[in-house]
Amino acid sequence: MTRLQVLKEYIGVLLGTAVIAASFNMFLVPNRIAAGGIGGLGVILFFWLQIPVGLTILVLNLPLFFIGTRLFGFRFVGRGLFGAVALSLLVELFTMLPVMTRDLLLASIYGGIMMGIGIAVVFRARGSTGGTVLAAQILNRLFGFTMGQSLLGVDFLVVVVAGIAFNLELAMYALISLFVTSRVIDLVQEGISNSKAALIISEKSELIAEKVLRDLDRGATIFTGEGAYTGMPKKMVLTVVTQSEVPRLKAIVHEADDKSFVVVGTAQEVLGEGFKPSRS
Repeated sequence: MTRLQVLKEYIGVLLGTAVIAASFNMFLVPNRIAAGGIGGLGVILFFWLQIPVGLTILVLNLPLFFIGTRLFGFRFVGRGLFGAVALSLLVELFTMLPVMTRDLLLASIYGGIMMGIGIAVVFRARGSTGGTVLAAQILNRLFGFTMGQSLLGVDFLVVVVAGIAFNLELAMYALISLFVTSRVIDLVQEGISNSKAALIISEKSELIAEKVLRDLDRGATIFTGEGAYTGMPKKMVLTVVTQSEVPRLKAIVHEADDKSFVVVGTAQEVLGEGFKPSRS
């Protein structure tokens, strides 16, 4: 990795933490919405003991970096430490930002949106802000959960503490914000899919694949499976098309073999020719 690439990643982490810090000061902290994470604990301790949110984020982050070093390596933890320190400083620096709303529902929704965008930007820069974000990345590495799912599960415990510290109503608003955050993270990470993957089982697989190549200008792969009941070999076609091309694909299959078996599902992300370019 070149120095320029490393620099871009650190800039990405810095931009992401700036968005997170803005979310805290413009929406979450003023409305006592502890939407999970060490930041959520920071909100609780701020109103309980007047401890600055940024200081809580920095101090409580330190124990997790040892685990991160073993799983992801020192370079990753270096970005995580950078992200944690940057977030701590920016949360305190951005206290001058105006409070956008005192409506709890609006604060939980828009705070969650900004939080999700910021965290996703940090993830895409291969960084971390530590805390439960780092815990979510650890769960993603060990068990394969999405970042959003991992963050939702870990941060739920913090929301429970918020319910005890403040009241049940604020905890429910924190859950709304937490859910919005998790969905935005996955949306920014994976994008809005407009692609469909089709698996076609037919005795005329070669003809169908040829028509897909010629009429839709899409790639197709033919492979052989085995029927579980009959034990007979079955040829199958796998192809990926856009949403708008699905009706044409169905027409091609029906015309070639009206007894074919077709499964069409959403392809969350497609990289390659004709779709999104591959990237590291």
